[in-house]
Amino acid sequence: MEEFPQFDPTIAEEFGFDTATAGSTFLGTPLFEADSLINLFIRFFFNLLMCWIITQFFYYKKSKRRDYYLTFMLFSATMFVLIFLMENVKLQIGFTLGLFAIFGMIRYRTETVPVREMTYLFIIIGISVINGLAMAVSIAELVCANLLIIALIAVLESTTFLRQVSTKIVLYEKIDLIVPEKREELMADLRKRTGIQNIQKIEIGHIDFLRDVAYIKLYYILGKNETNTIDTITKFKES
Repeated sequence: MEEFPQFDPTIAEEFGFDTATAGSTFLGTPLFEADSLINLFIRFFFNLLMCWIITQFFYYKKSKRRDYYLTFMLFSATMFVLIFLMENVKLQIGFTLGLFAIFGMIRYRTETVPVREMTYLFIIIGISVINGLAMAVSIAELVCANLLIIALIAVLESTTFLRQVSTKIVLYEKIDLIVPEKREELMADLRKRTGIQNIQKIEIGHIDFLRDVAYIKLYYILGKNETNTIDTITKFKES
């Protein structure tokens, strides 16, 4: 049987190998590497800080949903550690992107995740992947990349730049008002009965002449720090 050559510290030092930690291994894996551990902690808390800023000051400020708050933060931490460790063991980048695609398209079976929540989940995953894989770029570039994303979110979430239009579907019984000639009267009645004053436009949907009802879709501007997560629900299922 061929024997492996003995470890030669002199030759190892010529190739830049740290002989001080050469014996600190277990089954071929180093027991402790100070530089890698410090790098992990710095990048982990930096990524966590960036995701917390996005979740706390942009998502949670409007939605007030603690369930997604928990989801975003745990996704951020788990995804970063997964990507960071995969990069350290030099796994294929295709496998990394495959995991990113799987998590990016995930849909919870218990309820349909709203578009806004899915968008923020995608952002959180994307930032965690960037912070976990960006080992070859400088710290300044990494910080700027994160700040650019946060700045874009801040601009788009600003009510002065882009007002969020929400929708609501109502079952309306006064079908004599749905004709185009009585549109202003219909709008006034909807504002009075729903309490929504800033209705921008309406769409007439299904009309049931047997029951004298029609579905109407309202488009209105949300108030400051308001959100609407059930705009697609028309009614509860009948038992």
